Amino acid sequence: MARFKDLNIEETILKSIEKMGFTDATPIQEKVIPAAKDGRDVIGQAQTGTGKTVAFGIPLLESVIPQQRHPQGLVLAPTRELAIQVSEELNKLGREKGVSSLAIYGGQEISKQIRGLKKRPEIIVGTPGRFMDHMRRKTIRPEYINTVVLDEADEMLSMGFIEDIETILKEVPEDRRTMLFSATMPARLKNVIASFMTDPVNVTVKSKEVTVENIEQRYVVVNEKQKFDALCHLLDIDPPELAIVFGRTKRRVDEVAESLGIRGFAAEGLHGDMKQERRDAVIRKFKRGAIEILVATDVAARGLDVNNVSHVFNFDLPQDSESYVHRIGRTGRAGKSGIAFSFVTPKERDHLKVIEKTTKKPMKQQGVPTYEEALAGRQDRSVNHLQNSLRKGDFEHLLGAAKSLLAEHDPETLVAAALKTMTKEPDQTPVHITGEAPVRSKRRNSGPQGGNKSQGGYRGGSRQRNDRGRRGGKGRGTGGSGGSGGSDAKVKSLSFKKKK
Repeated sequence: MARFKDLNIEETILKSIEKMGFTDATPIQEKVIPAAKDGRDVIGQAQTGTGKTVAFGIPLLESVIPQQRHPQGLVLAPTRELAIQVSEELNKLGREKGVSSLAIYGGQEISKQIRGLKKRPEIIVGTPGRFMDHMRRKTIRPEYINTVVLDEADEMLSMGFIEDIETILKEVPEDRRTMLFSATMPARLKNVIASFMTDPVNVTVKSKEVTVENIEQRYVVVNEKQKFDALCHLLDIDPPELAIVFGRTKRRVDEVAESLGIRGFAAEGLHGDMKQERRDAVIRKFKRGAIEILVATDVAARGLDVNNVSHVFNFDLPQDSESYVHRIGRTGRAGKSGIAFSFVTPKERDHLKVIEKTTKKPMKQQGVPTYEEALAGRQDRSVNHLQNSLRKGDFEHLLGAAKSLLAEHDPETLVAAALKTMTKEPDQTPVHITGEAPVRSKRRNSGPQGGNKSQGGYRGGSRQRNDRGRRGGKGRGTGGSGGSGGSDAKVKSLSFKKKK
């Protein structure tokens, strides 16, 4: 593994890297940085969590001349969250050189972005639709851009942004350097590469190099109506430092987040229909630990970079294996271990096998957690709290009361009573969670996704819609904000209650 100081990086940027606490380059950084520094076009095929932003950020920053009147670098990203995250990372990398980056995206007032552009940032990180808006307004002049980065290009393709990207690339000088990063390489994306890249260097980080090795993967076979109680029990049995719960639709996210709050967990939801100010506030609270559980759709969680996520829960299995890898990659970061639980309905077993083939790591089946196990988990925490209090001391003022109690009761009974007082039983308040159709593997010829048979309260066939809000033609918004806020399936409501 190469060290950054051995990659011939500019001194000012190297100083920023050291201040950020980085010393060793990841495999994709080690391969991309030298090629891009030589001015080559680069195709990087890698999953999330591999260090892509630093890989393209260093050569991008090195190509920038500070304080020029027009942006010199452009990064296009599928969602506002990813655009913000990348911009923040580039600002950290470019601080010592005096290079700044500005994120532009839909959902934020364009007048605010225009004021930011007047400060002459050297790098723009934006969603395609909003960048197109600025091109039309002539508030951004693309003819001065010398480097373009397409981040998570397959995601932009699936969200309908490719025509926008093609339009943007036609307005950028032909002698630019282009870097493209994607987890997968669909045929349409290959066409873009052929049209807009010149003799690119291909860099591939294989699945085994992605940090799934640090992640323990388990699955629980549950009926649709059992999922929420199973989630609550798992949270009680093994409390997370921070956890992300993934739901397939915006409605699912809203209902699960609200229901977790009813059951006493510190949780909030995140999806594309929320106003940007609200989304930013939720992410800030999660990063500082003010909430311990974030319930999110796939797209809303893109670009979310939090190193202390200890648990990921797939409340709903994703439609494709690549999304599964993206999801679980939110834990097991920065050298830490993590655990990922997936809830699998009986009709989704085949889809689970497809996912396992992608990760090349079989998941371990776990039984459906029970109320008794959840209660035992809470009791264990009470014991730990009591032991921590003993280690810390500072209870001399209570010794008199303790002696009086010991004079009347034997020690075992007294400690048991104290633990009972400290242990709050798992909340069994009934909640409302609308059922969702099972995911069907794309490799099966089983008709429309979701099937036609009754499962978890379903009536008739269904068509899944996720948070991406599929787009046709040239879109003008940003990723993560389309769609109707839920599945198109006709469902009946389910109210779940735990059984002792």
